[in-house]
Amino acid sequence: MTIVEHAWCATTPRKPVAVQDPTLGSGLKSVGSALDVLECFAVDGELGVSDIARRLGVAKSTAHRLLQTLVSRGFVEQDQTTGSYRLGIHLYELGQLALARNALRHAALPTVRQVAKATNLTVNFSVPEGADVVFVERIENVDGVRILGHFGRRLPSHCTSSGKALAAFNQTVYRARLAAGFPPRLRSTVRTPAEWEAVVEMVRTRRFAESHGESFDGASSVAVPVLNNGTAIASLSVFGPTEQVKPAVGQLVPLLTAASNRIARNIGH
Repeated sequence: MTIVEHAWCATTPRKPVAVQDPTLGSGLKSVGSALDVLECFAVDGELGVSDIARRLGVAKSTAHRLLQTLVSRGFVEQDQTTGSYRLGIHLYELGQLALARNALRHAALPTVRQVAKATNLTVNFSVPEGADVVFVERIENVDGVRILGHFGRRLPSHCTSSGKALAAFNQTVYRARLAAGFPPRLRSTVRTPAEWEAVVEMVRTRRFAESHGESFDGASSVAVPVLNNGTAIASLSVFGPTEQVKPAVGQLVPLLTAASNRIARNIGH
């Protein structure tokens, strides 16, 4: 299985609203600008001052001031050899706190571990966030570490089985992706609103979603929604080599569905 390092989209770009909104005070604009800087690192591991300035449409001096403020608080750190910047350890600390305090993740974790053990595949537990899907828990098999270890935990919903499962049973997710559009990731990725509607309708009928070569070459996933009063609040999926996952869809779906029902019951308790 190979990975496309130059994948065309890894996340849905956020608009730098704070910089453009004239109704916001200068203090709030500065906060928004600092957050926009952090968003620049969603795809790239390291960036220079010129890169940040160009992406935000600001002067290099402004970008430098923003970066230095973030460095002083530990949200960004600078490589003293290259001069480039990357996300800092304090941001990691806060992210880990957010993850540890996520009640939905805690309710799902025992079942996610059971699915990983039963399938020997990478298992993702995901939640929606705007037009994207965020993997709040991931248990990787040996291959999964190599495949996903250096990738982030967010992907556009139209590229993943998890996102499709969410969109099929959550109109907010469906409409958010429709409004954001369908930037291609690989050749098999959904490209148009008509394709999106057809895929989501199929998932509603079958009650599970598939993705074959849409996020990563040679990789497939199968997902089911986790429902609360009929609305998908999360999804559970397995991921692995296409030659391993695709022939086993018939066996994986009942297992995932039973696991999803257990998670839904745990959430209610």
